This record gives sequence, structure tokens and C-alpha cells, in this order.
Amino acid sequence: MRIDKYLWSTRYFKTRNISTTACKKGHIKINGQIVKPSREVFPTDKIVVRKNQINHELTVLDIPKSRMGAKLVDIYRKITTPKEAFEHNELLKLSKDYYRKKGMGRPTKKDRRDIDDYTDESE
Repeated sequence: MRIDKYLWSTRYFKTRNISTTACKKGHIKINGQIVKPSREVFPTDKIVVRKNQINHELTVLDIPKSRMGAKLVDIYRKITTPKEAFEHNELLKLSKDYYRKKGMGRPTKKDRRDIDDYTDESE
């Protein structure tokens, strides 16, 4: 089975087109090598999927026939992602909050309209 189809059928990506695009951008590695979307997947392959700034690591246990329900996915793959990968993502979220708080800085279009309405009424 092709890697893009495997990642789609094991529900890592919502559509096969998104899976193919991720392969083309170099976000997918099999056994340490960046692969094209047409690369075949075999049992015992180790796959690394870069998604949302996290490297998801998994081992192929078996090849599915087609896309399946979320409860059946663990039959075909084993997740080997270390816990530190998810902790790093939390740190990124905290750092974004630290540098720019929501509502600070340049006003949005809605804010500007509210300001204009307020200043026009006072005249």
C-alpha cells in the first residue's frame, strides 16, 4: 500500500490529498528517509509524521484494506511517540501567549469600526 493511502486510512490525515501534500513537502519519513507519496509501506516499517510541529512516530503492524473506524486503527499501527514531543508543543503554545496577548497591538477591523462609530457620535 502507498504511504499516502496508509496515512489516510489510519486516520492521520483527513483526506488523501492532504496526505499526499505532506509527503511532497517532506513531512513523512520511513526508516529515516524522506519519501514520495508513492512509496510502498510494509509491516515493521518505522514512520515519522511531522504534523502540528510534533513528530509522530509509529510502527506499521499490518496493512489495512481501506479506511476504517477510529477504534480499529490500533490493529494496524503502534504509536512510539515519546511523551517529550507533546510537552514541547505545550511550551510553544505558552511562548506564543507570552509574546502577544490577544487584543493587544493593532486593532482589528471590528475594533476600528467601533472606534470610528464612537468618535463620530461625539461630534
